[in-house]
Amino acid sequence: MGDKIKEIAERIRGLRIDLGISVSEMAKVVEMTEDEYELYESGNQDFSFTFLYKVSARLGVDISELITGTSPTLSVYTHVKKGRGLRIERRKGLNYQSLAYLFKNRNAEPFLVEAPYDKEADNSEIVQRSHEGQEFDYILKGTLRMKIDDHEFIMNEGDSVYYDASHKHGMVATNGEPCLFLAVVIRDQNGRMS
Repeated sequence: MGDKIKEIAERIRGLRIDLGISVSEMAKVVEMTEDEYELYESGNQDFSFTFLYKVSARLGVDISELITGTSPTLSVYTHVKKGRGLRIERRKGLNYQSLAYLFKNRNAEPFLVEAPYDKEADNSEIVQRSHEGQEFDYILKGTLRMKIDDHEFIMNEGDSVYYDASHKHGMVATNGEPCLFLAVVIRDQNGRMS
């Protein structure tokens, strides 16, 4: 994954420079210090999904373009076979498969998400992040411990939640097993999914 991280970092840096956006502005977009941001842009730090999502929105490109280096081209439909979504993998945390990465000008981002079970994460405070838009999560397999702002609850197979994603939210697999769920991130009224 090291070379892939470096390639993504180079694309981010190149686009930022081409668009005349400062490191300071990008650091504010992703809610971190300039030094922290520069670690990502240098390719020395693995990317979180939220980081990539916010950066792609600010740079005005599709998240799949940051990851692959190519723009989506389909506009009528896209058919993704099982296991063939664009993977946004994390060393620790949630593993995403974008299920519409070839469709251009999407109004929503559908993902198949796997939350591996991590006993330490399950027994800790849930890390929360936020982004623009709304989100719908539907549990396909396993159990998820979900937290939105100060509200924490358990979601089992067949359960769903729809929420304003600008509120802090996070989730971890619980009950000693991984959790598989469908997550759909929907643009806000201004067209933002950052």
